[in-house]
Amino acid sequence: MRADNLTLLTDFYELTMMQGYFKNPTNQTVIFDVFYRENPDQGAYAITAGLEQIIEYIENLHFTSADIDYLRSLSIFEEDFLAYLRDFSFSGDIYAIPEGTVVFPREPLLKVIAPITEAQLIETAILNIINHQSLIATKAARVVHAAKGDGVMEFGLRRAQGPDAGIFGARAAIIGGCIGTSNVLAGQMFGVPVLGTHAHSWIMSFPDEYTAFKTYAQLYPDACLLLVDTYDTLKSGVPNAIRVFEEMREQGVKLTKYGIRLDSGDLAYLSKEAYKMLAAAGFDDAVISASSDLDEHLISSLKTQDAKINSWGVGTNLITSKDTPAFGGVYKLAAIKEENEDTFTPKIKLSENSIKITNPGDKTVYRIYNKSTGKIKADLITLADETFHDDDTMVIFDPVDIWKKTRVLGGTYTIKELLVPIFKNGQCVYHSPSVMELQEICRQHLNTLWDESKRLVNPQKVYVDLSQKLYDLKTQLLEEMGSETL
Repeated sequence: MRADNLTLLTDFYELTMMQGYFKNPTNQTVIFDVFYRENPDQGAYAITAGLEQIIEYIENLHFTSADIDYLRSLSIFEEDFLAYLRDFSFSGDIYAIPEGTVVFPREPLLKVIAPITEAQLIETAILNIINHQSLIATKAARVVHAAKGDGVMEFGLRRAQGPDAGIFGARAAIIGGCIGTSNVLAGQMFGVPVLGTHAHSWIMSFPDEYTAFKTYAQLYPDACLLLVDTYDTLKSGVPNAIRVFEEMREQGVKLTKYGIRLDSGDLAYLSKEAYKMLAAAGFDDAVISASSDLDEHLISSLKTQDAKINSWGVGTNLITSKDTPAFGGVYKLAAIKEENEDTFTPKIKLSENSIKITNPGDKTVYRIYNKSTGKIKADLITLADETFHDDDTMVIFDPVDIWKKTRVLGGTYTIKELLVPIFKNGQCVYHSPSVMELQEICRQHLNTLWDESKRLVNPQKVYVDLSQKLYDLKTQLLEEMGSETL
């Protein structure tokens, strides 16, 4: 992606609308918000990811001669518009919540302020990137939480929906907390650990299982994790692995990173029996790794059953987020400023479904933390020109059930604005951390959640409230729009 020109990675109607704006110039500057409405997997939070790729996309945004020729061949775009596209570049502002941050429904993850033609073009690619990586980062965080401190390896490349999904899904999974990936290209691109053992085919290519194990151990004595379920886990696989470990010990090989992997069967039972056999032979510190269509729910169940597994390889269900395959992020117009105006006019989208009614205006997001615990108390969506001080007492309220109010006493909380500038006047002003740095950032953000919000089933939701000023604006617009439609 770093080398690709993705300018045409857009929906066709973005270009037809662009031509419409060009042919009927209003010179409008607009604000678009990116947000989502529901957490994946019926959880209480999501993890935002993909900002670095959005930056790369915006910085490389241009129409090549081949792009122009292709658009001309569609016989719908006029020559003056195509001439405009030749010199096209992004000139606006972008604000975003940094990658690895815990986020919640309805709050802006990213805000675009730009001429309407520019803002319209970039909608599709921005959503494509944020929706995918945020989905996988969130899934990874749930899986890692279920593993309760055990290492989780992402190894879903062969089941991902194509190379890009495998590469950038691996990136997002590392941000979400995975200790490494089987994807070598992702390792090279993002500087993250690559991990893996061997396949059943390795065992089957040798005359017998013992010889296969011994050969592998001789090649990789410092990373000797043996797959023991090719034939019979307890009667053949584990005994042969123990035999090889004993020989290594007798030869003076220091056994540091070694163990077995289970890829089928009753993982709880097999891991317990395998552990008994390994411990009896003096290998009670051996890694017992498991794979086999794992997800956070199965891992949680195995932990409850006291399975003797301390390393997890998660593939299909992680890289595809199989039970919730789409993030659902949207890109909605929030305000418009005409050429000769100094202020933005707020815009609102109505719907019979209340969750789809948008929040109008130029907005930002503040996070309120309990000062004594450091845990998140609530998020507050406000108008961008509002200011708050943590020594002031505030009243926050649910924007739907407004009778649900909380009085937050001054001095008992800290407050932080989440949206930060990424592009100003078309120039990037933000430096993206490395993926491993983002993983640590994500870990710190997850630690600000209460345990009740991390539950896999029926978690406690985090409050996302509107400021009084924004709530009043939204109410006013709803009343005005309702009057117009009578």
